[in-house]
Amino acid sequence: MQITWLGHAAFKLTDNSGVSVITDPYTPEGVGYPPIRETADLVIISSDDDSAHCRADLISGEPVVVNALTVAQSGGRDEAAGVQVKAIEAAEWDHHPEHEVPGQNGMYRFELDGLKIAHMGDVGNPLSDAQIAFFEDVDILLALAGGYLTIELPDLMRMIHRVRPKLVIPMHFRTLTYKPRNTMWIQSFLNHFKEEDIDFACNHTVEIRTDTLPKDTRVCVLDYLR
Repeated sequence: MQITWLGHAAFKLTDNSGVSVITDPYTPEGVGYPPIRETADLVIISSDDDSAHCRADLISGEPVVVNALTVAQSGGRDEAAGVQVKAIEAAEWDHHPEHEVPGQNGMYRFELDGLKIAHMGDVGNPLSDAQIAFFEDVDILLALAGGYLTIELPDLMRMIHRVRPKLVIPMHFRTLTYKPRNTMWIQSFLNHFKEEDIDFACNHTVEIRTDTLPKDTRVCVLDYLR
């Protein structure tokens, strides 16, 4: 499977058969990353009211769109474009500067090429036991690694230590492009890991197979697609 970080919380994942998924596409002007020019068979959004996570309308072509929050609120499972999607409800940060009441969103997971992938949506608070259990047996965790506006890093690490994903790919952290300046740089997240457990891809795309997954948790830091 091929994973490309598009920026912010948006990734494109493509399996060996060519089926592709884009997660949480953003509004370029709002977050500072380039417009997403990639196409996909399936677009998964964590809510339908957050312009940094829901802009499926900006993805060209005619992808099937799944709202993870809707899935979470209607049984927790759905299938689209041949992909099984599971979701659980979550809330934004309690002190979000743009919303008086924290918005609801969905954390979600799906499988491609036999790899179990989970995306943390836009959760902003410590995870409940049920939410932590949702991430059990995940191979690849797309993790909110910037703190501000989302889950605090100690709370994130409690989940990672409990569920032990094979590979953690950070997202939603500060870069020279990302506009929200209170968000942490990637090093704040990496300080929670041993240096020998961290890989820098030095690229926006990586190839991952089930037979190359590490036995213990490793972090893979991607550049974003320019």
